[in-house]
Amino acid sequence: MTTDSAVLAPTSGEKFRERVLPFILFGLVLAIIPLFGPSRTTMTLLNHVGINIVFALSFNMLLGRAGLLTFGQAVYLGLGGYFAVHVMNWIGSADGGFWSHMPIFFMPIFGFGMGALAGAVIGWPSCRRAGTAFAMISLGVAELMAAFAYMFDSLFGGEMGVSADRMGGPEFLGMSLGPLEEVYWFIAFWTFVGVVAMYMFTRTPLGKLSEATRDNPERVQFIGYNPTRVRYLVFIFAGAFSGMAGGMSAVQDEIFTPENLSLIPSGAILIAAYVGGIRYFSGPIMGAIVMTYMGSNLSDYTAAWLLYLGLMFISVVMFVPDGIAGIVFGFWRGVRSPERGKLMGKWAQQVVGLLLMAISIIVIVEVAIRWSEGYGEVFEPYGLVLATDSVLTWVLGIVPLAAGIAILRHVSRKSEEV
Repeated sequence: MTTDSAVLAPTSGEKFRERVLPFILFGLVLAIIPLFGPSRTTMTLLNHVGINIVFALSFNMLLGRAGLLTFGQAVYLGLGGYFAVHVMNWIGSADGGFWSHMPIFFMPIFGFGMGALAGAVIGWPSCRRAGTAFAMISLGVAELMAAFAYMFDSLFGGEMGVSADRMGGPEFLGMSLGPLEEVYWFIAFWTFVGVVAMYMFTRTPLGKLSEATRDNPERVQFIGYNPTRVRYLVFIFAGAFSGMAGGMSAVQDEIFTPENLSLIPSGAILIAAYVGGIRYFSGPIMGAIVMTYMGSNLSDYTAAWLLYLGLMFISVVMFVPDGIAGIVFGFWRGVRSPERGKLMGKWAQQVVGLLLMAISIIVIVEVAIRWSEGYGEVFEPYGLVLATDSVLTWVLGIVPLAAGIAILRHVSRKSEEV
């Protein structure tokens, strides 16, 4: 006779589809990308995507899994990256001995260790508080470390930072890490290792306890565990994987500056994780891909790209709290639902409404940007001349916005009636 837990437990097939198959597909994607012959620019962008995937997942170990909002996660990426750069210099200048036999390929391990050490030191006082107090402490730590980076030139190199040569060490598996294609395989390998390791962490008792501490720390304490200790251990691992991303970045960019451990990358990775969806393991991965691409390419099309990123973040927080991953998995569940016809119709109306609103917002922002610059430039999308004194400009700036809002309100009312 089967027990209730046995009945509720996923089958071996379900476990394979949910826990193994995604990583096989992820590895295959990483392996086949070079077969398409991407340009050097695309290859560099892909390398930064891999670094940001590991960084975003490490950030989400705190926010999504442990419920700890931090504004200073880049501190651990920066310290891990700085240490990796110094190690690369030690290897490059070594004349025999231990460092002369150390391949640059293993720099993420050194970054991992430094990130864990920094997490252990900084987390000891930080994790004694949670909620708003923890967030404020992380903000203070970020500002403190940024100040240290400018003060201690011998360690951080001042404004110029510290640079190194990734070809300074012995080859590993025939790779000198000079060509960008070899750097891609380096980043792909450590990205895959980092993603798998962090997923395995979520399956451990500590990973499950971190989620329980996020939801109900009093109950965790009642069953005999210390919530502060749980947060502290998760904090160390989060710092370690951020340091690992720093080690990857050190090899890719061959330089680290104080900006790498400032509030800017910390804020950027917060946005990436939240836009992707902090409630899903794959959410930060999706967010890192989207935000890295937008940050690299959107600036080529508009001077207001940061404004669009801000609007997208606000929209996700207000209307799509589950992020991109929530949309993707919600769509997948809807497609498999018996009522998929009604759902598809509803989604189609919502997409139309959002597109109409997006058209108006883009027109208003781009026309306003050109008007404020005062150079007489006019926004001309697809041959349309949208000057500030043109009737067409105001029509496209107001009518689609009103129509989009009306459509979304109509869909919302119909959903409430059902």
